[in-house]
Amino acid sequence: MRVGGELRDLAYRLQPGDIAEPVTIGSPDGLAILRHSAAHVLAQAVQSINPEARLGIGPPITDGFYYDFDVAMPFTTDDLAALSKAMDRIIRQGQRFVRRVVTEAEARAELAAEPYKLELIGLKGAADEGADGESVEVGGAELTIYDNVDGKTGEVYWKDLCRGPHLPNTRMIGNGWSLTRVAAAYWRGSEKNPQLQRIYGTAWPSKDALREHLGRLEEAAKRDHRKLGVELDLFSFPDEIGSGLAVFHPKGGIVRAEIENFMRERLLANGYELVYSPHITKGQLFETSGHLQWYEEGMFPAMYLDEERDAEGNITKQGQNYYLKPMNCPFHNLIFRARGRSYRELPLRLAEFGTVYRYEKSGTLSGLTRVRGLTQDDAHIYVTPDQVKGEVASQLQFVLETLRGYGLDDFYLELSTRNPEKSFGSDDLWDQATETLREVAVDSGLELVPDPGGAAFYGPKISVQARDAIGRTWQLSTVQLDFNQPERFELEYTASDGTRQQPIMIHRALLGSIERFFAILLEHYAGAFPAWLAPEQVVGIPVAEDYADYLEGVVATLRSAGVRAHVDHSDDRMQKKIRTHTTGKVPYLLIAGADDVANGAVSFRFRDGTQVNGVPVEQAIARITTAISTRSAEL
Repeated sequence: MRVGGELRDLAYRLQPGDIAEPVTIGSPDGLAILRHSAAHVLAQAVQSINPEARLGIGPPITDGFYYDFDVAMPFTTDDLAALSKAMDRIIRQGQRFVRRVVTEAEARAELAAEPYKLELIGLKGAADEGADGESVEVGGAELTIYDNVDGKTGEVYWKDLCRGPHLPNTRMIGNGWSLTRVAAAYWRGSEKNPQLQRIYGTAWPSKDALREHLGRLEEAAKRDHRKLGVELDLFSFPDEIGSGLAVFHPKGGIVRAEIENFMRERLLANGYELVYSPHITKGQLFETSGHLQWYEEGMFPAMYLDEERDAEGNITKQGQNYYLKPMNCPFHNLIFRARGRSYRELPLRLAEFGTVYRYEKSGTLSGLTRVRGLTQDDAHIYVTPDQVKGEVASQLQFVLETLRGYGLDDFYLELSTRNPEKSFGSDDLWDQATETLREVAVDSGLELVPDPGGAAFYGPKISVQARDAIGRTWQLSTVQLDFNQPERFELEYTASDGTRQQPIMIHRALLGSIERFFAILLEHYAGAFPAWLAPEQVVGIPVAEDYADYLEGVVATLRSAGVRAHVDHSDDRMQKKIRTHTTGKVPYLLIAGADDVANGAVSFRFRDGTQVNGVPVEQAIARITTAISTRSAEL
């Protein structure tokens, strides 16, 4: 239940005047409690089999839970069956989760054999706000331990440091759970700490809900962009280049170019000006912007350059640090500042496909969705104070219309607000910016979800969350207000009254990064891109070689219209050619035999196996070119 806004166990003693609200197991809070309780049972099961295992943390996560352990031998998938049996026994026993408040001294005494728990006790304040799951252990005004006890005798079977709440007993976990995989993870997410063994699981209110979830996972596995990238020959990550650095193959290069070309068309049609900036800069630029103060751990190490020495080795010119850029915004500020600006030029919309470099931890890298080298479709808009709200609303509309053009149309918004520990600027400016974004988000009519403390260090943001074809949510576009960087870079424009005024800056990333958006579209379409995005749009397949020249004429007309088309002249039989190109997700297969040649027609073969015969060539060409030029999702 929720009492006074706080989640509480059902065993919590209500006081006169308290108002209790129910928490159902299928609600977001209920699912988190179910999954956290299942994580405790997993940890108990591990220590029942391996008493020497030391406990890390075990938080609920999206669609499941995990628990980290320090063990002598790494877990394997073969261990999951025995652990599942041990968990099932604990669940069937109906052990009660009993909360106890303890002092720090008592907690240290009871958990003396658990070094990671002792560390969290010592870091109690920081752990309360921990981003890596520590907050499930400690936080608030008191330390608590949860005992798993026999429902009849009260015998304590197991205990764990935890802030709770939990289900009343283990039996309520039911049978809608499963252990899914094992992995390695650094303690508290730092490579400087020991590497622990992590076991993942999932838990749902019923067996049917679990089956539905596993079905979604199976479908997601089929759509995994890393798998499709290899099968369709789109991109790779050569070891010789380094982790998180992708190369795009010719077919992937075409898809990427089409993504970018559509974006450029939209930018130019909506009053943007295209700019370019270098990949490397002196460190002073990022000191001015604030990135070296707030983002240095996400940047590649400095390169010390430009130092000069004489013949005796004495320094005659001091060197300085250069950095690979993690962001494009400071460069755009310099472009704005390069000459005097008038209020008549505002809004000034600068856009760049700028490649940036971020030192992501190796354990967080994941195909194209989390890389170290990425190209952002970055834009920065400079406006007067009275233009802010209208421009933000216009940007949000621009974002939604453009995403719909790529075939995404199910959205909601998230409003990220200030983290006082990781930001600069006055409270008044932050409040003003946050309220402006909130008003625009509400006016859009889309669902608005709060994201407390999730803003960048320089200003609040609206992010567009899009659901893909199988219901997964991806954060895509962001619109951020920034009152701080214009001040730090001393940006000015001449106002209508002749005074010098400071512009307000809007950061807008529509696709996030080209690499990540490529992966999202690849999974959304399961590799079967609409014709305008497909690397190969048309393949001609003659029933026999005698009809190949006829198809070459059709294909030549298509090519002259800008269609990516060729005739398959391989020695394979016709049916094998059809299978090969259907597997390759080619949108249109054009087949020609004697009747087609005689009638000036072709037969269409589509990716789903359907076929339309005897289509006049002019109609066939019009059908294909219209689908491509209108960027239709239909073939």
